[in-house]
Amino acid sequence: MKEPAYYGVVAEFATKEELVEAARSARERGYSRVEAYTPFPVEELDEIIGHRNWVPLITLVCGAAGTFTGWLLPTYIAVWDYPINVGGRPLNSWPSFVVIMFELTVLFAALGAFFGTLILNGFPSPYHPLSNALDFDRASQDRFFLCIESRNPEFDRDRAVRFLSSLNPERVEDVVG
Repeated sequence: MKEPAYYGVVAEFATKEELVEAARSARERGYSRVEAYTPFPVEELDEIIGHRNWVPLITLVCGAAGTFTGWLLPTYIAVWDYPINVGGRPLNSWPSFVVIMFELTVLFAALGAFFGTLILNGFPSPYHPLSNALDFDRASQDRFFLCIESRNPEFDRDRAVRFLSSLNPERVEDVVG
């Protein structure tokens, strides 16, 4: 049987202030693959950890694709596939396409935001190695966790444990999975 891979080192903190300071220290120390887990959003962590939110850009691109599709489809039908001259107006009368353009913009943007969020968050993920950490279920209740992942180019397990222990956490633990 194959031995489970080493995922990283996780530290548990009692307050968000301790977690924010620990994340700042980890970034200053040069750890690039750091993840924080909290029971509620902590805005400072996004800047410290360096996460980039791609969902707005995905939503914009999908909305633009919906607008283009909403223009292209009726234009193709009215001009090339089945041209019918109604009341002497031009075949490519774009004001009559505004409703479908709006509807497809909203539809494509909503689907892009939904699926973009799922994909970028790694869902569906029935298993995560941190599930093996002691008391990690409290990350959704009243505890704050900081994980230094072994994927860091400069990762050394002993050095990471010493570093996290120096930040006075409640507990430091290896994560295998």
